[in-house]
Formats: sequence, structure tokens, C-alpha cells
Amino acid sequence: MAGERLCPLLSVHPCRCLVDEKFEVVCQHLLPALQRRGEGPTLLLLGNNNLLSEDASLGGSYSGVEPMGLLWSMRPVPGSKMCLRLRKKDVFKPTDVNISLYEGHLNEGFKDKHPLASVVAQRWYMAPGVQRVEVREKGLKGTLFIPPGPGTFPALLDLWAGGGGLVEYRSALLALRGYVSLSLQYIGLMGADGKPHNVGNDYFEAAFSVLKRHPQVCPNRVAIIGLSFGVFVTLGMAAYSSVIKPKCVICVSGSHAMPVNGSLADISDEIKKVNDATRSYRRTVVVLWGGQTVPHSRAQEDSWHKTLTFLEQHLYSNDTVASRSYV
Repeated sequence: MAGERLCPLLSVHPCRCLVDEKFEVVCQHLLPALQRRGEGPTLLLLGNNNLLSEDASLGGSYSGVEPMGLLWSMRPVPGSKMCLRLRKKDVFKPTDVNISLYEGHLNEGFKDKHPLASVVAQRWYMAPGVQRVEVREKGLKGTLFIPPGPGTFPALLDLWAGGGGLVEYRSALLALRGYVSLSLQYIGLMGADGKPHNVGNDYFEAAFSVLKRHPQVCPNRVAIIGLSFGVFVTLGMAAYSSVIKPKCVICVSGSHAMPVNGSLADISDEIKKVNDATRSYRRTVVVLWGGQTVPHSRAQEDSWHKTLTFLEQHLYSNDTVASRSYV
């Protein structure tokens, strides 16, 4: 009917994408001076077709024009446990991002308010065609991610930080970019007797050999990527192992506390010495670890793009490996 006012409409394009891809949030059919709230920021919306990539946030968890600000500025719900970390445990399930439109500025009490419009954006680590294979041979505990297609492909041994467990989401993303990636657990393992088991250098050498000999891997194009504690292992194996000869290595957020040709126990002891020496200002260290939200998010995004560029330069330098046209 003529003159009938349309209900507010909130949409995300694309509504399904990988976690390292950007999306556009669009608000339509709004009354003048309506404020939008999506897990933090407040935006003054004055038109019929408002884009998050063009409209500035006036306050909340971020300010200014930030196309992906709704994601990197997300915070735990007030009253949550301190020092929570957002980490994906099941790469087969998407991360559902719920975005809602409210009238006015809200700091809390979202569950008590009825949104004018809502939308769910799905962020994926896995994509169709990527294979996930558990690796348990030679006493290893890891997960292998294989790109779509017959291969052969370059490969990476993925060593996570000292928190332990089997962290798979980086390997899942790397597989979609054209790399066979083996995510390896090496901390927090249990022996046959049910007691904690500390691995030696032979454990990493076995993992590297299994990866190198896989039929879909180009054996002379195998790299290692290490994060935090994994940097110690990456550098140690690359420098001192007679078995591990990587094409290149990537080290993210390492430390200067690096014993020469040391075991994991030696590395742990060295880190403990550094921690004991800095115990008096550990509270400050905890606050600084992670940095400010804006520069930290910028650095994380920049690091990922540089990682992919570096890998392409050193592992995809000619046509001896499979095409990555599906990426």
C-alpha cells in the first residue's frame, strides 16, 4: 500500500564464508536517527541503505568506520570468567555470528530487549572437498588436512603453542589454500600407562617423515609453522635435526629464551627461569599480552596475509605441484 512503512531489514553478504574472508553488513528501511547495536558499537543511521563499511561507529567497543569491527571488537558477556580465549574446537561446525539491530544505545540487557531485526552470519574453517584424516601411526597424535584434488601439494607441519591439545583450525584453513597440513599435538600427551608422556626429538622427526612420504605431498616442499612454544621446536628441529630439512619455516610470537639443541624439557626449564625472573611484574605482562584490540587485530590480519604470501613464494614457485585454481 502507498505510504506503508517497511520493517527494518538487516542482511549480511555473503552470509556464509571462511573466517579469513570479509563480509558486508547492510541495514535497510530505517527511520532517521535510528541507532544500530551489534555486540558493541553504536551507529547513527540516517538513510534507507546503510553499510557497515561506510557508516562510522559513534561509540561502544570500537569507533570510526571499521568494515569488520563487529567481529574483532567482540568481548565476553559482562560477568564472564576472566582471560577467556575464543578458540574453535570443532572445525566441522561453523561459528555463528548473531547480529541484531536495536533502537537506542545499549550496554547490557540485550536478552530483555526485542531487536528490530536480526541476522546470522556463518564463518567456516572447513570447505567442501577438504579431507580431514586422523594420524596415529608411529605413536603420533595429529590430524592431517588435505586440499581438494589429486595433488601433489606442498605441505606444512603445524606446531601450536604450549597450551597443549590438538588445535586444528589453522591447518584446516591452510588446506583450503592448497597445502597439506598436519596439526600435531606434542604437549599433554598420555602414555600407555595413563601417565603424562613427554616426547623427544624423534617424535617430531617421525611426524615430518610421515608428512613427507604421504602420496599427495610433494616431498621436497615441506615447511614447518610454529606459534609461541612451537617456535622453539620449529627452530630447534630445523637447526639441529639430521632428519628434518624443511623448505622454509614460519615462526610466530617466539621468544629469545632458546636453549642450544635442547629438548622440550630444556625449553620448559629455560622459559620457567624467564618467568621466575619476571614474576614481580607478571600482572603487567598478562595485561600487555594481546595488546590493544585495534592494533592487535590489525597485526593478526597482516600476519596471516604475509604468511600466505611467504608460503606461496617458497612452496609454489613453479608448476611442479598441483594448481591452486580452486582457492
